[in-house]
Amino acid sequence: MTALRPHAEDQYAEELALLAATDDRPRPPGWRLSPHAVVTYLLGDGAKITPKYVGPRRLMEVAVSTLVTDRALLLLGVPGTAKTWVSEHLAAAISGDSTLLVQGTAGTAEEAIRYGWNYARLLADGPSEAALVPSPIMRAMRTGAIARMEELTRVPSDVQDALITVLSEKTLPVPELNTEVQAQRGFNLIATANDRDRGVNELSSALRRRFNTVVLPVPASADDEVEIVSRRVAQLGKSLDLPEVPAALDEIRRVVTIFRELRTGLTEDGRTKLKSPTGTLSPAEAISVITNGMALAAHFGDGTLHPSDVAAGIVGAVVKDPASDGVVWREYLETVVRERTDWRDFYRAARDA
Repeated sequence: MTALRPHAEDQYAEELALLAATDDRPRPPGWRLSPHAVVTYLLGDGAKITPKYVGPRRLMEVAVSTLVTDRALLLLGVPGTAKTWVSEHLAAAISGDSTLLVQGTAGTAEEAIRYGWNYARLLADGPSEAALVPSPIMRAMRTGAIARMEELTRVPSDVQDALITVLSEKTLPVPELNTEVQAQRGFNLIATANDRDRGVNELSSALRRRFNTVVLPVPASADDEVEIVSRRVAQLGKSLDLPEVPAALDEIRRVVTIFRELRTGLTEDGRTKLKSPTGTLSPAEAISVITNGMALAAHFGDGTLHPSDVAAGIVGAVVKDPASDGVVWREYLETVVRERTDWRDFYRAARDA
């Protein structure tokens, strides 16, 4: 069977092997690539290494250099700014393993960060190494690898604080066995958090001091966003085995333009102020709209991506709250879209949707 979405280290194994073979720069202990090669893997080289992240090079250099030190890395940004994507590729390039992952939720328990027990063995034989169930973070400490923690601010505050000793002392005590796990060289942690989650479970000042924070912004220009969406749509179409549908650049640019204008509250020419919807309208949502449109065109259309194939997806992405977002969308449709003569087909399709 073929995995629906292979891990980064498997999907890009050839690129990682090529970089490892040609990388002649110093590598930190436990790293498979030098910091310079890791950044090249993320941003591409214009030839055999494809870009995984489109954005300021300096941000990736700061993120990678943080992981060389004893500070953990916190990737912060609005939903859809590739925080999870970047953390996965960083772990794949540095450790060759992106699977040492803790998914943060309101129900995440301390055992997910520290360790748990096989209760059948615990009851039969008492506390022992064989009864211990290590967390992904403990496994990363033992092997000198990168661990990942998603949605850190959604984790209850008392559970978050279990990270303090791990990040400051690089040690995880196991008092039941009168022992501890000491992190091997190469260990570090990448956490992600959403800007919009402020106030959910704020990090304590003690924990925040253990992180260097890198804020991943939305793409600076429309061209960058179009490139991101086009590249990711092509990758998804291939991995999902969608029938061949040329991803019309005009439709991608239209979706990106709509999302950017509603996101910023201003039309592209700067002449008209707009109300913004409650959603983030990130590149990730634009990718979803185009991919869904391609599936519609392939299975229910003529094999060409038309405005009608993306209109319904855009309406669904924009109108999250029917009461408030519906007003925003109708106003945008009538005051902006309707006035663009080359958008008439889209206007009619959006009205029908």
